[in-house]
Amino acid sequence: MIDLKLLRDDPERVRASQRARGEDPGLVDALLAADVARRAAVSTADTLRADQKVASKSVGKASAAERPALLARAKELADEVKAAEAAQAEAEAAFTAAHMAVSNIIVDGVPAGGEDDFVVLDTVGTPAEIESPRDHLELGEALGLIDMERGAKVSGSRFYFLTGRGALLQLGLLQLAVRLATENGFTLMIPPVLVRPEVMAGTGFLGSHADEIYHLDDDDLYLVGTSEVPLAGYHSDEILDLADGPKRYAGWSSCFRREAGSYGKDTRGIIRVHQFDKVEAFVYCRPEDAEVEHQRLLGWQREMLAAIEVPYRVIDVAAGDLGSSAARKYDCEAWVPTQSTYRELTSTSNCSTFQARRLSTRYRDENGKPQTAATLNGTLATTRWLVAILENHQQADGSVRVPPALVPYVGTEVLTP
Repeated sequence: MIDLKLLRDDPERVRASQRARGEDPGLVDALLAADVARRAAVSTADTLRADQKVASKSVGKASAAERPALLARAKELADEVKAAEAAQAEAEAAFTAAHMAVSNIIVDGVPAGGEDDFVVLDTVGTPAEIESPRDHLELGEALGLIDMERGAKVSGSRFYFLTGRGALLQLGLLQLAVRLATENGFTLMIPPVLVRPEVMAGTGFLGSHADEIYHLDDDDLYLVGTSEVPLAGYHSDEILDLADGPKRYAGWSSCFRREAGSYGKDTRGIIRVHQFDKVEAFVYCRPEDAEVEHQRLLGWQREMLAAIEVPYRVIDVAAGDLGSSAARKYDCEAWVPTQSTYRELTSTSNCSTFQARRLSTRYRDENGKPQTAATLNGTLATTRWLVAILENHQQADGSVRVPPALVPYVGTEVLTP
């Protein structure tokens, strides 16, 4: 949720953020109106409760002649209080709905527009010239690394088995990410992958992309699409000690996405699947430290991409392509030879105080006063990285060179049929 003080002091900034996202600025005015109505309802109910208290006391002090009229008035006030409290509850519910409907306020400098309006910040490495490149699935099947056919037989479309050294390659990649994270002060976590509705809602995933999420109706639990979700909920309703700097966690988990609305898109191979593994960095910090911390997360992602030796670019994602929680997001996109384009491997988002406000995660400032924390997240490795590794390191004979950083985990320098 956005900061109400900022909304009241500078509503035009919030409207501008909505416009940049391609979202309705009228939601800002609806929230302002709901805020006014809620405060008026609270004031009315408080006044009537105070009047009722005075009236109740006066009955005990009244004479026999005065008491009937005072009792009647006390009853009227009791009815009015009941009605006012009902109106207050209704106003509170309307306010909460309006508050939840407004996306996070973007950071100054975020490009306006949609999916194609990103800005390229950096390009690293030069794509190799590969004559008649094979795609990752052809390579993976020939090398005994990926089995899509049996994945579909067992679980349906967009499922797969990683087999033999394909499994070792993924585990090595994730362990490399874990090593980088822990060497840089992150606490490693293996979190639950099922979360309560309030945690999923608190991270902002039950908005426009709710149809991407698997829900277990009988248990009212959600399967997570990223360990960002349980890590965001880890400190909900807590006051953190950030006196020594940010709290950094790295979550290793399986992730689940329905991929609703992507029918016919990236159906071949493991680019867009229903289940994958990922190491996700998650940070709690003071709001004033969030932008610096965002750059640190991007730096760690760059280290991982350097380790797997693939060409990539960094983009500043446009406002209309941000999730509702993100105030700014950088993507690192690796070159995919068979598609002759860059595809997303990592993203890192600064969510400012948006998630922490929903989840009531705070810290104490220098005066000991509780303040809302900021949260950030960023991918350090995931299954999709295998696509870039296989395609960029393929050789003319159909083998694939293993990046040196992964050789100790995979057990060979070259993957051969």
